[in-house]
Amino acid sequence: MTRTDYYDDPTAPKANSLVVAVVVVAVDDGRVLMIQRTDNGRWALPGGGQELGESVREAAIRETREETGIDVEVTGVVGIYSDPRHVIAYDDGEVRQEFALCLSARPTGGVPTPSDESHQVRWVPTDELDQLDAAESTLRRIRHAVDHNGPHVD
Repeated sequence: MTRTDYYDDPTAPKANSLVVAVVVVAVDDGRVLMIQRTDNGRWALPGGGQELGESVREAAIRETREETGIDVEVTGVVGIYSDPRHVIAYDDGEVRQEFALCLSARPTGGVPTPSDESHQVRWVPTDELDQLDAAESTLRRIRHAVDHNGPHVD
């Protein structure tokens, strides 16, 4: 399934879904854990939908491990991102309004390992982030986490 992110785009399709998602900004020695997504080839933070029966913290730890092979400890809240101008369209017709709880974390173990959702997993130095093909929403969350100017709410 492919995915397209739209932000403040008048040509974006209208949202028809809202899903609670968690996103993790794991930082280690000035580097951020990132994945190259299999559904659109862009660089992103690990994360995904929270499942019934798990907490936000558990979802963040699970999603990070599944997508990257890295175990993390959640250390804080970066922000709550729910701007209705940000929608994510999937080729099955679902168009999600963004609703993401972004958490900060530190690695506790594991080895960077791609998954079905990630072509590549890398620790990216923060001064190289602008060289990646990443959505502005991803870069914004990283800036909020690294600058410690949160928690951010929109």
